[in-house]
Amino acid sequence: MAPTKSKTERTVERRSVRREPDDRWRTSLTCIAPNKILVRGYPLDEMMGRLTFGESIYLLLMGEVPSPSIGSLMEAVLVSFIDHGATPPSTLAARNTATTGAALRACVASGILGFGRYHGGDIESCMHFLDSGLEKVRSGSSYHDAAAVIVDRCLSNDEAVPGFGHRFHTRDPRAARLFQMALELEAEGEHVQMIRAVEIVMSDGATVETPMPVNIDGAIAAVCGDIGIPPAVANALFVISRVPGIAAHAREEIERNTPMRQIDPKDHLYDGPSQRRLPERRK
Repeated sequence: MAPTKSKTERTVERRSVRREPDDRWRTSLTCIAPNKILVRGYPLDEMMGRLTFGESIYLLLMGEVPSPSIGSLMEAVLVSFIDHGATPPSTLAARNTATTGAALRACVASGILGFGRYHGGDIESCMHFLDSGLEKVRSGSSYHDAAAVIVDRCLSNDEAVPGFGHRFHTRDPRAARLFQMALELEAEGEHVQMIRAVEIVMSDGATVETPMPVNIDGAIAAVCGDIGIPPAVANALFVISRVPGIAAHAREEIERNTPMRQIDPKDHLYDGPSQRRLPERRK
């Protein structure tokens, strides 16, 4: 039988294996080890070919793989913002930088830095706006009455109602499609109900002189609210989805136009393909 250790010997032994406090900073996103990459615990090589780009972005930002319906909505949200044409400030910033001969990465960075309160910030603002209406609904107001109050508050302060109106569209086709998908995928909830109520109030000629449609910012704000995406994360989706379009504009500027030109956004002419149908999905 092994000799029994004394209390002093046991105390010394415990102290010898006690670890020092771990004061390293922590991350729960990605673990990198030899021959292994884990994203939120999932092997990245297993994600490849099994998760879509939208589902992978949701995983990174929200921590879990989305349900199939939320994954489909994520893909639609990202596609809806892929490009806004030649006139937005972010596009012009990227093209102006490209005229200097800057690298593509610098052009894209310039475009991203062009986002601000009035360009790219409306999703987050609209989510807070809808939440303020839902607070009244939860206190007993009808959706219509709550909508009337929050719309009147904006108009009384000479503020634009976030998520409504567009420079070109009288009916934003992207918003209509996203709402249709949310309905088909049974993802509609109180935020979509709230924005629908606001839309009815906004269509009342006594409220606003020119009826304004829900735009894609408003549709994304409502859908993101209903699938549990926080406002700041929804705003990040806008930034992520705009990068391909900005990169394409910068690349086209470098390849098709002369250096150091003065860019007039109203003077551009579209010479790409005419409207065509998408190919059927490959099996």
